[in-house]
Amino acid sequence: MPRLFIGLEVPESISTRLSLLRAGLPGARWVDPSDYHVTLRFIGDIDRRLANEVDEELADLYGEPVRVRLTGLGVFGGDKPHTLYAAIEPSRPLVGLQADSERRLRRLGLPPEQRKFVPHITLARLRGASTLDLADYLSAHGHMAGVEFIADQFALFSARDLVGGGPYIVEAAYPLH
Repeated sequence: MPRLFIGLEVPESISTRLSLLRAGLPGARWVDPSDYHVTLRFIGDIDRRLANEVDEELADLYGEPVRVRLTGLGVFGGDKPHTLYAAIEPSRPLVGLQADSERRLRRLGLPPEQRKFVPHITLARLRGASTLDLADYLSAHGHMAGVEFIADQFALFSARDLVGGGPYIVEAAYPLH
């Protein structure tokens, strides 16, 4: 059974820039830059028949190119931080693409996504990172003015069942016009 998700690829120039942040935070397990992506919708483990139906649904999805603008760094987990990420400004085309993906998957009988869509690129998983170290890191590295790219396609990715999920493989790509 493939473990699938829908997302946007991150161009190499942006991945390289983000990879420069991969130091100076004790307790961080850094994501490989080749695995940076923007998840639109996690699907999970499904059978091949349903995976083919997902592919057919996504092939018919029409959307416009998406300007992806990074706004800074953030952390998921509140008092127990577990993920460091690059935050992305939620634009109308981005949120629309995510919502359309969600509708199409629900039409196929997949359960609705339970988490609120927070566009981001995961940079590191945190284990035992102190809130003081994290605050210092965010203060020093948190600003990202002018970092953006245009996504002219979205993709169906497969993930390996490993800690962190990578490496991620693009199984199919769909143009945005």
